[in-house]
This record gives sequence, C-alpha cells and structure tokens, in this order.
Amino acid sequence: MNKPVLYSLTLAALAGTVSPLSAQQAPESTDKRPNIILFMVDDMGWQDTSLPFWTEKTYYNSVYETPNMERLAKQGMMFTQAYACPLSSATRCSLITGANNVRHRVTNWTLEKNKTTDRSSETLQLPDWNYNGVSQVPGTNNTYVGTSFVELLRQSGYHTIHCGKAHFGAIDTPGENPIHWGFEVNIAGHAAGGLASYLSEVNYGHTKDGKPYSLMSIPGLEDYWGTGTFVTEALTQEAIKALDKAKKYNQPFYLYMAHYAIHIPIDKDMRFFPKYVRKGLSDKEAAYASLIEGMDKSLGDLMDWLEKNGEADNTIFIFMSDNGGLAAEPGWRDGTPHTQNAPLRSGKGSMYEGGIREPMIVKWPGEVQPDTRCDKYLIIEDFYPTILEMAGVKDYQTVAPIDGISFMPMLKQTGDTSKGRALVWNFPNIWGNDGPGINLNCAIRKDDWKLVYYYETGKKELFNIPEDIGETNDVAAQHPDIVKKLSKELGEYLRKAGGQRPSFKATGKACPWPDEI
Repeated sequence: MNKPVLYSLTLAALAGTVSPLSAQQAPESTDKRPNIILFMVDDMGWQDTSLPFWTEKTYYNSVYETPNMERLAKQGMMFTQAYACPLSSATRCSLITGANNVRHRVTNWTLEKNKTTDRSSETLQLPDWNYNGVSQVPGTNNTYVGTSFVELLRQSGYHTIHCGKAHFGAIDTPGENPIHWGFEVNIAGHAAGGLASYLSEVNYGHTKDGKPYSLMSIPGLEDYWGTGTFVTEALTQEAIKALDKAKKYNQPFYLYMAHYAIHIPIDKDMRFFPKYVRKGLSDKEAAYASLIEGMDKSLGDLMDWLEKNGEADNTIFIFMSDNGGLAAEPGWRDGTPHTQNAPLRSGKGSMYEGGIREPMIVKWPGEVQPDTRCDKYLIIEDFYPTILEMAGVKDYQTVAPIDGISFMPMLKQTGDTSKGRALVWNFPNIWGNDGPGINLNCAIRKDDWKLVYYYETGKKELFNIPEDIGETNDVAAQHPDIVKKLSKELGEYLRKAGGQRPSFKATGKACPWPDEI
C-alpha cells in the first residue's frame, strides 16, 4: 500500500500541493465518505472506567462512572487487548507516523529542543534518542521524519481538526505545531505533553497579564480565562464550534479530540468531585474520578452533537488512551504505588500490561457489529493504515516505512491480524523512579507469550498473558525454548529497525541485545 519516496513529497504536501504520488482519492461533488473522530485520553488506565474490559468487574469499575463509554461500547466494538507505548510521546509519534517506537526512537517524553529528559545513571550511558520528536520535514537533529496520515487525509479531501494535546515534537521544532502535520485547525495543541492547570481561575497556566508561567501552560483558550470552565469542558466547547463550521463544508471531517485529561495535576472538576466524596473516596481519589467523568461527559457531548446534526450514522468513532494510568509517582493517588491499575501490573512508564494495555472502542455504523468484543491484540501504529483504509485513501506514498497493520479484518470479524504477529517495544531510557517493568528494557508479545528483557542486568521474564494477566508468574525457567525463540525475534527486529541500547560506562561496551545473552 505504501512505498518510501523522497522527502520532496512531504515538502510539497506541506505547501498544499497534491502530486500524482500523493493520496489518491478524488473528492466527489458530495463526498459521502465517513467522518472520523479519534478520541484520545491522556494517562487513562485500562480500569479507569465503569466499562469492564476484563472478564469480571473490578473495584475501579464499580467506583468510576463513565456512562458514555458504556453507551459507545453498546454501539460498537470493545478491544480488550489494545496496546500503546508506556509513554505519551512515543504513542503519539507512532500514531501520526505509523512507525513502531523502535524505528522512530522517541523513547522518552519530549519537551525542550535539544534537551533530553532522561534521568541520569551512574552505571550506564543512555542512547542519543530522538528527543526532538518527529516531523514531516528533515533538517532537525534527533528527529524522526515521517509522513502524517492526517496530511494524507487532508490531501484526499478531509477537513482536519486538532483539539487538545499534541506532543509530537519539541518546542521550536517543525513537529510541535499540529498545523505542520496536516491539521487545518489547531485548538490548544503545542509541544508540551502535560498541562500547568485544568483551572480557568489561573488561566490554564497564565498570569493575569497573559504570560505563561510554565512550559505546560495551555495556549489558545483565552476566551475561557476566569470563567470557571474546566479545561476539559473548554476543549469540548471549542471542538463543537469547529464541528459546527465543518458541517457547512462539502467534505467529511477528521477530528482528533486529544484531551489533556487525566494527566497530572489531579485538579478537582467540581462538576463531579462532590459526588465521589459522597461515595466515600478521599479527596485525591475523588479528584481523579472527577477527571475521568469529566472526560466521559466530553465523549457524550460529541456523541450528542453527531446525533443532533444527523451525522451519527456516517461517523466512525474511535476511543483510545495513550498509555497506562499513573501509578509510579507518590503523592497523586492513594494506595501502594504501582497497584492502581489492578488487575494489571504497574502503570505508566512500565513495560508490564498496566503501562501499555489501553481501553479502546470503535463504533462504525453499518460496518462494525454493535455490542461486540474483540480479544485479539493490536498496537497504536495500526491506527495509521486502518484510518486511511476507513477513509478510502489508497495507493499513498510515505517517506518512511509504515509498521502498522490495518485491523479492519478484526473490526469486520473477517480475520485475525494478531495471529502469529509480534508486537515490539523498546525503551532503553530512564523515565522516572524505578519500579515494576520501568526503565531500561524492551519487550515482545507474540500470541500468548510476552518476553521482557532488561538491558543492564540481562534478566529475562516470560509471561503467558491470557493465563496470567497480572504478570505475577515468571515462567522463563520452565520454557527456555520459548525464551530463546522470542529473544532471537526481538533482537533481530531491534537491529533491523534501528533500535538503540545503552552502554556500560565502565567498559564503553553496549549492553547485549536480548539474543546475545
């Protein structure tokens, strides 16, 4: 479907021209292709919902209230094994370029140009990763260059809207601005992957004279300063305004609704906070729950807009989170660290399921059977070819390989694209405090098995995921043949796709690949 071409194609695309090598889809006088909404939540864990993605209802499912997620699931298909990366930057870079994180090398979070966010190590020299993120144009060091699927949608006749968190490229790089990725409208998206505040009372991170007091201050929402509007609601209102304009155009739309919620700081959304206090939750946990329900209200508002405007039957709606729920940083949540995503182990930043398995739902009237579940696995880069296929964009050209595989057969229940397929992650960096599955590792999932390899120690862990979803029973010693086979496949892929690894400071030698030990 896609072939690498010269960078000049991307430059032409950014200039607004469409060459014969560009996306081939001539819009008709009345374009009946489906609208597409991708609703991306930040730091939402697999169990941060009243909608059970496991085989049984958990404590968290009984605490949180997300009626609109339940509503969307009734109208579409739940995916119980949807994977992202353990960190936001990596996930969003894979989404927009279709590249696996091994290939794009954005293996920690990005923010300032030419500045790594790695924590230091006394024993290891960490790799020179792509801390400037991704871009559509070459010329910036430590940057992966790829073709945006949004640009291909725009060229094919879609009206493209970005609302919320971007986090594609570092400050003052081409990748920081969603407009440079093919979005015709950008609402509040910039380089930062977090936010200074959800509160309009502090102008979402700006002083009274309008100056940002943090690199995380959210831009572009000045009309809501001091109004008492929680940022999740402000973004939703702006998205609806953009949709009101879009419905006047004679073209389908693509809306990337990328909420900052439920990223820290865990501010109280007072529309919902008192209810959870009455339920008996602590202030911390009630605040967290209020962020979740505020996000869910936004989901419902967009679904309502589609119904009121006669677009519900011609709109594909995709719900996804960018990584697991935060469980490693003390102070934000109650309870023992690394336990808040149970039954999954660990959380954001971890190679265990709690860091990479996400809640995902797809609604597509007339194509996806309502109220269904898919227990097969997929990964975030698969969104790239799938969304283009949904939009009827064919024979497109890209400047780099696309690692994603369309999951359309699983949506239509005509095939299983996960069978025999290996999913790979590589994070040879130090993101945060050490914890279960966090820092300096890589992993491979193939069929029922998952292997996690630690660069510094050479330790290997093997889990049977269907039988041990909590990854509590390491069976590497019992299955040396499987460990060897997966180590070989993982090592070969890491080398083939240009993966990086740390080195030992004492010797200057690189840490072994998983198949070298």
